[in-house]
Amino acid sequence: MTAADRLAEARELLRSAPVVDGHNDLPWALREHVRYDLDRLDIAADQTGALHTDLARLRAGGVGAQFWSVYVPCHLTGDEAVSATLEQIDIVDQLLVRYAGELAPALTADDMESARRQGRIASLKGAEGGHSVNNSLATLRALHTLGVRYMTLTHNDNTAWADSATDEPGVSGLSPFGHEVVREMNRIGMLVDLSHVAATTMRDALATSVAPVIFSHSSALAVCDHPRNIPDDVLAALPANGGVAMATFVPKFILPEAVEWTARADENMRAHGLHHLDTTPRAMKIHRAFEAENPRPIATAATVADHLDHMREVAGIDHIGIGGDYDGTAFTPDGLDDVAGYPNLIAELLTRGWSRADLARLTWSNAVRALRDAEAVSRDLRATKGPSNATIESLDGPSS
Repeated sequence: MTAADRLAEARELLRSAPVVDGHNDLPWALREHVRYDLDRLDIAADQTGALHTDLARLRAGGVGAQFWSVYVPCHLTGDEAVSATLEQIDIVDQLLVRYAGELAPALTADDMESARRQGRIASLKGAEGGHSVNNSLATLRALHTLGVRYMTLTHNDNTAWADSATDEPGVSGLSPFGHEVVREMNRIGMLVDLSHVAATTMRDALATSVAPVIFSHSSALAVCDHPRNIPDDVLAALPANGGVAMATFVPKFILPEAVEWTARADENMRAHGLHHLDTTPRAMKIHRAFEAENPRPIATAATVADHLDHMREVAGIDHIGIGGDYDGTAFTPDGLDDVAGYPNLIAELLTRGWSRADLARLTWSNAVRALRDAEAVSRDLRATKGPSNATIESLDGPSS
């Protein structure tokens, strides 16, 4: 079978089992590029060169459901972080109204399946970083009421109650209040997302959660030694939990040669007074100039497939998925340049002998099942438990 035949087969498969992508940062990109002015950056038009995401490329990529990240950076704290998160939620809601023919609001697994039958892209929200709730379980519940269906416990910095993969240890995983956050997320039916967290936090959360956890955009530590990736013992624990690890495409997390290069590129950005995650046109001009003088190691769809092969071997086919992190990264793999690229990954996996049934689990069924199972756990817990009104001070003691 030729490469063209494989690609055609991949596209045909995605028509029946489209991609559930765990993480796309379009809302933050819209904030940074045009301060949410959808007339100036209309995703109904081709946004190649400005964004990784637009409606036509989502269709070309076979995306059937998208968790839109309502991320805010860690330098926003307290009520400022909460307000910015609300603005992020609002822009997703604006997108759903403006593009109602293409994007379908989704709160449940049934909503995801309904959107697929309608031929629309199921749109869910995920909050990236526990700083978004400002140590408040009531705020956590409010985000759930507004449609947020997962929360990443940390972003790049620790919260007061959970350790990040890219910060110094603070509470050695989860604090007592951190465990209570996980329990309350289980009760309300919000998926616990363990991307970005330290391995100690992963293990603590798995020990506490009675609902499936997810990794919305993380890959395998054994394949690329970066702290943002998942150790094998955690992958091996996912079957007992029912969770799903969604492999990311970010080159610095998947290609060992890219780790050191990206560290130098990030430092170059900071030297120019910019945040290393900035992907605005000004920032990308600086990135491209650096890349011209320092050739970048290139990841490909095969690089991502290497991670998925390993994750399938350790966690099992029922516990893996895809989380590209588009519009949240300056660089992407060749062949996975934007949201239109998913068929290239599926074609690569077909070449490696993955069955159509296994690919349908990877792209669609596993993520839908995890949310459905979390909903079932929530129904049971709500029948016996009311909302937690615990505070961080009551469980962790006064801050020093």
